[in-house]
Amino acid sequence: MGNYRIPKPANEPIKSYAPGTPERAALKKALADLKTRKLEIPMIIGGKAIKTDKIVKITAPHDHGLELGHYYQGGAAEVKMAIDAALAAKDKWVALPWEQRAAIFLKAADLLSGPYRALINAATMLAHSKNAFQAEIDAVCELADFFRFNAYYMQQIYDLQPDSSPTVWNYMDYRPLEGFVFAVTPFNFVSIAGNLPTAPAMMGNVSVWKPASSVIYTAHIIMKILKEAGLPDGVVNMVTARGADVGDLIMKSPHLAGIHFTGSTAVFHTMWKTVGENIASYKSYPRIVGETGGKDFIFVHNSATPIEVATAMTRGAFEFQGQKCSAASRAYVPASLWGDIKSLLLKQLSELKMGTPEDFTNFVNAVIDKSAYKDITGYIDYAKQCKECEIIAGGTYDDSKGFFIAPTVVVTTDPHCKLIEEEIFGPVLTIFVYQDADFEKTLHLCNNTSPYALTGSIFARDREVTALASKILRNAAGNFYINDKPTGAVVGQQPFGGARASGTNDKAGSLLNMIRWTSPRTIKETLVPATDYKYPFMQSE
Repeated sequence: MGNYRIPKPANEPIKSYAPGTPERAALKKALADLKTRKLEIPMIIGGKAIKTDKIVKITAPHDHGLELGHYYQGGAAEVKMAIDAALAAKDKWVALPWEQRAAIFLKAADLLSGPYRALINAATMLAHSKNAFQAEIDAVCELADFFRFNAYYMQQIYDLQPDSSPTVWNYMDYRPLEGFVFAVTPFNFVSIAGNLPTAPAMMGNVSVWKPASSVIYTAHIIMKILKEAGLPDGVVNMVTARGADVGDLIMKSPHLAGIHFTGSTAVFHTMWKTVGENIASYKSYPRIVGETGGKDFIFVHNSATPIEVATAMTRGAFEFQGQKCSAASRAYVPASLWGDIKSLLLKQLSELKMGTPEDFTNFVNAVIDKSAYKDITGYIDYAKQCKECEIIAGGTYDDSKGFFIAPTVVVTTDPHCKLIEEEIFGPVLTIFVYQDADFEKTLHLCNNTSPYALTGSIFARDREVTALASKILRNAAGNFYINDKPTGAVVGQQPFGGARASGTNDKAGSLLNMIRWTSPRTIKETLVPATDYKYPFMQSE
């Protein structure tokens, strides 16, 4: 026995995938290998592969003809099986010493960044339509960071102990929650898919995990890595069930102890409402941790440097086709700089290539599926008909081969246009040009325009201006950037999450998130108990 210490983590280095590098060659080989075989993906419940008679085909978003495999869709029976498997695994998992739990995830990080690196990057490129760089920073680097840093935060939490007084020893027992945690993960980040079920598990909880149906391809690989790392059966159970069955069984289970969610605001509202309706039937009040939508902004002051702004717009709005919770979706630009920023932005966009992620020269790839394609193009069509909107770049789309939408820039004269207020979650950036004298007024406009408050940035060289913007926009973004694009939060450096309609702001990638998965017990041990009920003040004069 000992006071074990987690090695202090460092962020996983990002490989370049430049021509001639070994990682580029390994990635191309993995892409070729995956394309030659179709994966059969069962649910993993209690460590067992579970299949049903409902088979769903998986195709690449950028190539309808590229079939990657299929998965089995579950129903009520499989959901109940997952709950039972999680609860059955709980006692043994809780009893396992914390350093043994940590070792599993540290090994998973090394497997991910080592022998599985090319495989999971290739799978992410094919199933999510991410280019090599976007796959690398997500599926490998960020997820490995989550595993390593979360283990470190777990140790820090256990180190948080109260003071004691003479003859008394006080200590804190950080218990896992009673019951199971329901993890619901989105299509856009493999790292989120891997983190949401495992962060609670690291703290001794058990999880029922429902990955987004469009990216079960990579979820399957995460489960494979966790199994190889030594995660016991039943600690994380992956179910691919229909929403109605999930709502009826998981949300109404008396053993629901927590929800770890990333997805749409509407779905999160429904889940929270369902919890409220069933609050009296739960064994304990469920912990609800959620990150939902965003309408993330770039705000520009006239002291900013135009090329820096244009580059932040190009990268912030259009990397991964704008399908990041943090992607720049609206911008406020002073009239005095608009001409320069516009010409630089249009030049950059004219150079971008769009197509399959297998062509490493493509910056932009396909959006995730038909539903997303339809929603995003609906906004573009609206812009084409709107008198207050002008499309200055893009505006075209084509789904004959894959779900391709050109990076689109809309300039509006209406600061309350639906394109500048509503979440689009695609490659559409809407710009409002304001008069320089209205800088402070427009800051307040930015603050009050959107119900969301996830990410945002200010570009300015004037420090007083930066301070003013930071003050006025203090509640407009949970992750605020100065002279940078509003994307690219790094685990351990910029803990991620927003408030208002963007979620509970529990900061993934920090101790703040991990401590939500504990139910602390305070223990007071009196070393020399009292033997007389009388207090000194009771003595006679």
